[in-house]
Amino acid sequence: MCGIAGLVSPSLPIDFLKATATAMAEAIEHRGPDAMGVWVEQEQKLAFSHRRLSIQDLSESGAQPMHSHSKRYTIAFNGEIYNFLEIKKPLIDAGFEFRGHSDTEVLLCAIEHWGLEQTIAKAKGMFAIALWDSQTKVLTLIRDRIGEKPLYYGVINGSFVFGSELKAIFAHTPAKALTLNKMAIASFLRHGYISAPNSVFEEVKKLSPGCRIDINLAEQSDWSIANLTPKPYWTVAQSANQPYLYTEQNQSEAISALDEKINKVINEQSIADVPLGAFLSGGIDSTVVSAVLQANTSTAIDTFTIGFEEKSFNEAEFAKEIAKHLGTKHHEHYVNQQDILELVNILPRVYDEPFADASQLPTILVNRFARSELTVCLSGDGGDELFAGYNRYVFTEAVLKKAAALPAVFKSILKALITSVAPGKWDKLYQALNSIAKRKGGAEFGNKLYKMVSLADAKSKAAAYEYLMSYWQQPEQVLKAFNGEPAMQSPLSLEDDFINAAMAWDQQWYLPGDNLTKTDRASMAASLELRAPLLDIELIDFAWTVSPELKVRDGKSKWLLREVLYKYVPKELIERPKMGFSVPISQWIRTDLSAWVDELLDKEFIEKQGIFNYAPIQHALLEHRSGSYDHGKKLWTLLMFQAWFKTNIIDG
Repeated sequence: MCGIAGLVSPSLPIDFLKATATAMAEAIEHRGPDAMGVWVEQEQKLAFSHRRLSIQDLSESGAQPMHSHSKRYTIAFNGEIYNFLEIKKPLIDAGFEFRGHSDTEVLLCAIEHWGLEQTIAKAKGMFAIALWDSQTKVLTLIRDRIGEKPLYYGVINGSFVFGSELKAIFAHTPAKALTLNKMAIASFLRHGYISAPNSVFEEVKKLSPGCRIDINLAEQSDWSIANLTPKPYWTVAQSANQPYLYTEQNQSEAISALDEKINKVINEQSIADVPLGAFLSGGIDSTVVSAVLQANTSTAIDTFTIGFEEKSFNEAEFAKEIAKHLGTKHHEHYVNQQDILELVNILPRVYDEPFADASQLPTILVNRFARSELTVCLSGDGGDELFAGYNRYVFTEAVLKKAAALPAVFKSILKALITSVAPGKWDKLYQALNSIAKRKGGAEFGNKLYKMVSLADAKSKAAAYEYLMSYWQQPEQVLKAFNGEPAMQSPLSLEDDFINAAMAWDQQWYLPGDNLTKTDRASMAASLELRAPLLDIELIDFAWTVSPELKVRDGKSKWLLREVLYKYVPKELIERPKMGFSVPISQWIRTDLSAWVDELLDKEFIEKQGIFNYAPIQHALLEHRSGSYDHGKKLWTLLMFQAWFKTNIIDG
C-alpha cells in the first residue's frame, strides 16, 4: 500500500517542480513510511512522487515511480493487484524477464504487452494509478472499479495536480487559498460525505470509481478543470444488469459457488511478504472473512476487535466467542473517554475532507491497534452492499406497503402517539423489555421508531430511500447560500426493483463515498494495508447473478452469505440483532464531548464563518441536550465540518 502524487506545471523550473512533488509526497508520508521516490519528465514538466509501504517485494526492485523495461511507461501505483501471479505467467511465456517480484512490475509489463485497457480488464485489485506514456505523451489517471483507493486531481494556478489525499494537494496550494464547493457542502450535510466526482473545493475533483482520465500533454493547452473529462471503463450498472444464474431452484449450487469464490479470493488476498491478520467485529461479514482465512492458514491468525462499555453498542463479547471457536489469536481493545477526546482532535487531519460517519472513531482505533502487531489486515467491508445486509433493504418496502393500507387518520394518530415519547425514553423502555426477556441489542431503538413513522409518509420508494440515507433532510435550511445538490441516482429503478436498486445505489455512492473513504483514511493513517476480499470484482459480479430471494428471505438479510458462514461457525454464535459498527455518538455529544461541541457550534464562530444559519443548529442542539430528540448524527455532520474548517482553513 502506498500514496501517490504529482503535477504538470509548464511554467515551473525543474528544481521547483521536483521540490513541489517531494513536498506533496512528504505530506502523505503516513501512507508509505518505508520509502519515497520522485521522478521528473523534463520536456513536459511532469513529476511523479510516491510513498511506499512495503508489502510485496521488500527489495529496491519494488521501488517507485517505476519504469517499464522498454522505458516507454512510468508508473506511480497505490494498491494491490491480487491476481498478479496469474497475469505474470503468460508474460513470462512471452519472454518478459522480471527484475523482482512486485505486482507493480507485473502491471507495467502487462501494459507493455497488452496495453492499458486490456491490462485493467484483467487486473483484480484495489488501485489508484498515474501512468505516463512517453511515446504518445499521454498522462493517465485511473481508479479501481469500486473505489477502494482514492485519487484527487485538479487545476490550480495553471498547474495540473493529483494525489491520493487532499493533503498532497495542500502541499502545492494551501486549503485556505481554494474555493469552497457549496453544492458539495449541501450534499455533505445530507449524506455525511462528499461523493465523487466532487470534492469540498471547486478547483479539485475526485476521480470516480471505475474511471480513467487521459491528458495528452503534447496537445493540452487549456488547463481548465471543466475540460478534463473522465471516462468510465466499468460501471455498477454493467455488473448489475447480468441475468440471474442462481435462484431458489438451485440455491445449494449458489451456496457452494459462493463458498468456493470466497476461498479463492481470500487465498489471493493473503499473499504478502509481511504479517497478515483480520478484523473480527462479531458480525457476519468479518466473521466469514476471518473464518475462511483461518481455515486456509496452518497457524492461528491474529484477529482484532473494538469494544464499548455501552452494552447496546458492544459486539466485542460475541467476537471473542467466535474467535475462540475459530482458534484465532484474538486481540480486543475497549474504547474509553481518553480515546475519544484524543481522536476528535485528529479527525480533521486523518479525514482531510469533511467526513461524518461516526464509526470513523472505532475504525481508527482498530486500525491503530492492528498495526501494533502487523502490516496487513483483511476486513469484511462490502458484504452488506453485495448481499443485502442493511435493515433498510429488508423493511422499507414492507413499511411502505403497510402504511399504504392504513387509513390516513389512523396513520396520523399512530405517528402522534409514537412521537409524543422522546426517542431516549423509547430506548429505555426497549432496554427494560430486553432485560426482562434476557435479550441483547436494541441500540437507538427510539431513533429507528421515529424513522419508521416518518418513512411511512414517503410518496415513493425513491423518496423513502433518500430519507433513509439523509442526515439533514433539508440542507437548505442550514446553509446561508444554497445552490442545489449534486444528483445521486441509482443505476436501477427503486420503484420497480427496490432491493437491487438500493444495493446499486449503495455500491455507486455510499460504499465508495462513506465506507471505503472511512477505511482507507483510517488504515493509511496507521500505515496499515487494509484489504476487502468481499469487494473483489469476481464476488461483485457473482453477487449480481444471485436473485434477491437468496439475499433476503423471511425478513432476514444476507441469507446466502449466512448459509456459507454456517459451514464454519455454529448458528448460535451468529444469530442476534444486527448492530453494525455503530458508536454511542449521541451520548458522547451530551457528555464527554460537551465542551468540544460548545467550541465548534459557538454562535459567534458560526456567524463570523458565514456558511450556516445559526437558528436551526441551536434548535437541534437544545433539543438534543434536553433528551427530547436525538439529533446526534445531524449534529455530528456539523461538528465534523466545523472541526475540518477550523483545522484546514483557519489554522491551516
